[in-house]
Amino acid sequence: MISKSRWKFLAMLALVLVVMVWYSISREDRYFELFYFPILEKTEPCVQGEARRIVSVIFGNHSQSHPIFLQLKDYFWVKTPSIYELPFGTKGSEDLLLRVLAITSYSIPESIQSLQCRRCVVVGNGHRLRNSSLGSAIDKYDVVIRLNNAPVAGYESDVGSKTTMRLFYPESAHFNPKVENNPDTLLVLVAFKAMDFHWIETILSDKRRVQKGFWKHPPLIWDVNPKQVRILNPFFMEITANKLLRQPVYQLRKVKQKPTTGLLAITMALHLCDLVHIAGFGYPSTLDKKQTIHYYEQITLKSMTGSGHNVSQEAMAIKRMLQMGVLKNLTYF
Repeated sequence: MISKSRWKFLAMLALVLVVMVWYSISREDRYFELFYFPILEKTEPCVQGEARRIVSVIFGNHSQSHPIFLQLKDYFWVKTPSIYELPFGTKGSEDLLLRVLAITSYSIPESIQSLQCRRCVVVGNGHRLRNSSLGSAIDKYDVVIRLNNAPVAGYESDVGSKTTMRLFYPESAHFNPKVENNPDTLLVLVAFKAMDFHWIETILSDKRRVQKGFWKHPPLIWDVNPKQVRILNPFFMEITANKLLRQPVYQLRKVKQKPTTGLLAITMALHLCDLVHIAGFGYPSTLDKKQTIHYYEQITLKSMTGSGHNVSQEAMAIKRMLQMGVLKNLTYF
């Protein structure tokens, strides 16, 4: 027989467990409320200038006066030379850049310019997109921004088929532009070093290729229309590092920290769009050694070692923006 005092103890213990489970669920709901957003509905209000108004709190009003893409005219007579070298400025790379800008373009397509309110989604490459069935929702946005060599072909049900812009750098250009993009997709070069300008010039002008100076061999042949290529203004790399990650632009350490292409794409989107959503962002826990980091390949967090990216710092920056309402998330984070 169990004594009355023992029954009371067990009852109290059960009550405590129930309360703990309820609290855990309520906290989880709050977590998802902050960092998860259901599929976009066309009726959702889009207020012109809203994202950029909120973003001025983070980046300052002056950031909106900088062009998204570099323009040739600014490098014929440079009134205010850049004070930073790549990836935060163009100091020392002006001659190379001038030749690249002479064969590429800088305009934002009229199909985007003419929109009264620009709804954008930045599609990350994270494993959370796998089996997400978000493809049709992603394709509803006015502007779909993708990253590096993330494939579309074969993954349409999860990631969609529309690509308005794709940010890349030479080492991440191992994709077929004709297969993984639409005919009017803008290919936006993110330059981390002077050799990146040299590579794109040799590709577009069919000059002698150079393989040295890259941490991974970039493609030697890349079938793309030069008029679809844009050069992202390094100013956005500077403010992503400085304002979002609070990293100094001048760094003494051997492996210098720099933002990922994904966080940089978010910064760009916030200056281009009125409504910005994200999908497929976030890395596995550092304790999870086997979880892949991308939806399309079997590599783990170990591959980020020595990359110069601080993924924990970036996660906190994205969470701050989600809490502020600057971004909304299509996948959990």
